[in-house]
Amino acid sequence: MRGIEEEAKRQQGASYRPPGKLEITATHRALAEMDGGTPEMYARQEQERKQQAATERLKATMDPTPFVWRDPSAIPPRPWLYGRHLIRKQVSVTVAPGGVGKSSLTICEGLAMASGRELLGEWTERNLKVWIFNLEDPRDELDRRIVGAMQHYQVAPDEIAGRLFVDSGRERGLCTAVQTREGVVINKPEIEALAHVIEARGIDVLVVDPFVSSHQANENDNGAIDLVAKEWARLADRCNCAIELVHHTRKTNGEEATTEGARGASALLGAARSGRVLNKMPDAMKAEAGVQDDPATYFAVDRDKANLAPVGARLWRRMASVHLANGDSVGVAEVWQWPDTFDGVSVRDLLAVQRALDGKGMRYSDQSGDEWAGCTVAEVLGLNPVADKKRIKKMIEAWLRSGALKKVKLMDSKRMERPCLEVGEWATE
Repeated sequence: MRGIEEEAKRQQGASYRPPGKLEITATHRALAEMDGGTPEMYARQEQERKQQAATERLKATMDPTPFVWRDPSAIPPRPWLYGRHLIRKQVSVTVAPGGVGKSSLTICEGLAMASGRELLGEWTERNLKVWIFNLEDPRDELDRRIVGAMQHYQVAPDEIAGRLFVDSGRERGLCTAVQTREGVVINKPEIEALAHVIEARGIDVLVVDPFVSSHQANENDNGAIDLVAKEWARLADRCNCAIELVHHTRKTNGEEATTEGARGASALLGAARSGRVLNKMPDAMKAEAGVQDDPATYFAVDRDKANLAPVGARLWRRMASVHLANGDSVGVAEVWQWPDTFDGVSVRDLLAVQRALDGKGMRYSDQSGDEWAGCTVAEVLGLNPVADKKRIKKMIEAWLRSGALKKVKLMDSKRMERPCLEVGEWATE
């Protein structure tokens, strides 16, 4: 019985009163004085009448619907709006540690959707109206970031006129739920106000950043967050829009974050149909990618919670520094591709490497000092044998697999066999 009561309370919010909790009014007291009995008796009778009426209403609506087969071609496709992350009538969640670039990312995506241009290489529906509700930053800071992104991507003001809406929590806060002694209560007037604005303006995508500032519920209470998250989902369904909730991760202590590492209760992610996580590229990985001297922040975007589409491949973003005419600089998220091992390396380069290695008996092991074949590869291709070691090793392994190089055992100066590299099949231009 308790489980049924809790579900009813989640669905009905503050209006639900479980059986046994009587509300005695002046009418009940007057009836007791006139007709005898106790106020509690009349309150109980009224409660039973209301429960019976509610039961009859539920019985009238609870009827299993027979399944009717439909031609698959006649079923409408899922209404995706941005990539495979934002979809009408659903909630999506972006999770990230602080300072990675989540606000800049959502701003650039908002500009992409409002302008109809694939600024970050991801597909977007055209002619979308986007509302960014940032609950942390003041208006001036939001203007800096948006203008900086427009400047970086050369988005003209008329490309987004009437389709991008931006509000700051410093000017008008947002509170969709409050915590009371009886539990969390949905702020219905706030939800109704949101629904009115979304429908009146024809908003297609609402971005709330951050989620934690949009309510006053206990973020560690799964039941409370479940109630709040499902209210957002109902709003998305009611208004036929996509809602993006931006959330923080717990402290990761240097570990890579996942959407399951979101701060507070896990119910938020459970209510979302798509979840993605942002992770800053560590220094060791920057060195592997050859960007260790670039002070810019690089971060990965992983869509690791996907109910309506396959889990996406890892995407990379770089925070470009954009200088404004007022002297400020802002970070703008841009596309960055992990460098291919053979970027800039041609068949002619391979032939040059083969000629340099031919008959030299260079060692296979990268622990062989100057005798390592990778040092020769680096010299021919203009690479650094230390900084580019991982890339060089990948090249050598690829050439071994293709047969361009082969591994042989040769005697060293101490008459011990050592794995060395020789030319396999010569490259032809």
